[in-house]
Amino acid sequence: MRILIVEDNAIALQVLHNALVQAGHEVQTARGGQEALEIVRSGDCSLVVSDWEMPGMSGVELFRAIRAEELPTYVYLILLTSHDTPEEKIAGLNAGADDFMTKPFDPAELIARIRAAERMLSLETRDVAIFAMAKLAESRDSETGAHLERVQRYCRVLAHSLQRSRNSAEPIDDEFVRLIYLTSPLHDIGKVGIPDCVLLKPGRLSDREFEIMKTHAMLGAQTLDAALRKFPSVKFLQMARDIAATHHERFDGTGYPAALAGKQIPLSGRIVALADVYDALTSKRVYKDAFGHDVARSIILKDAGTHFDPDVINAFIESESEFSAIREQFAEARLVVAA
Repeated sequence: MRILIVEDNAIALQVLHNALVQAGHEVQTARGGQEALEIVRSGDCSLVVSDWEMPGMSGVELFRAIRAEELPTYVYLILLTSHDTPEEKIAGLNAGADDFMTKPFDPAELIARIRAAERMLSLETRDVAIFAMAKLAESRDSETGAHLERVQRYCRVLAHSLQRSRNSAEPIDDEFVRLIYLTSPLHDIGKVGIPDCVLLKPGRLSDREFEIMKTHAMLGAQTLDAALRKFPSVKFLQMARDIAATHHERFDGTGYPAALAGKQIPLSGRIVALADVYDALTSKRVYKDAFGHDVARSIILKDAGTHFDPDVINAFIESESEFSAIREQFAEARLVVAA
């Protein structure tokens, strides 16, 4: 594991460095918080061990800044401190620390805590497996490009916007935001069960073919239901199942597969519905050119209260600039149709 040590005391820095190198880890060092933050932003470490008291940016301020970043992977944070009152520990935890060690520290205890961190970070392989499974389903359709990456990020933006909204009737916590980012790529997992003659047809589907295509929602839900029966307490499976089953439902009850309406549709499904449609509108297909943002926006707003939840529409309006930035970040060759 690549570990970043943040310590302004040269002797303490050397002791930490030696202990971790001897344990077989690759180690980087930083003498202050700002330098450490730049290293973390580069994606060059998976664990940070930082002193609390440092000139300039303190360890607590550093951890708070790291947690505010949209990093591609989770970074485990250990705080070295002589602060051991309950209030100070709460401050460290609120800043994002995963673990504490009291100074002066025992190198053997540090190595044991690093091993515990490795066990926690190994859970990230679950996230990789989920995304790989979604990409496998998507790989059957050569036109989708970076569809999963864009939808995943659109969903996170919408969830964050709803989380900030004082008008939202459904409170959203950080765990919901994390889970929708993790599970939204599985929305079309049921397409693995759609015949190639339908899924890969170059052009619009006939009515009969469209009915076959629509079955992907229930196929995906049934697949994830089987996993839920074996692991009923796993939250991400429940959200993934809800998304697969309901991302083609419509707010007015005219969608499929179950003709659910309004708040009968799980919030995760309502969010993915808008993200998925926006991406379809702004992406080029064999049978259509890509619409520009303004055209997609007008189509989505026209369907407020019919296709889409008005609250999710408001979240979209609040975060249009972020949608445009994501669209450009994961852009594909396309012909944009003017308004």
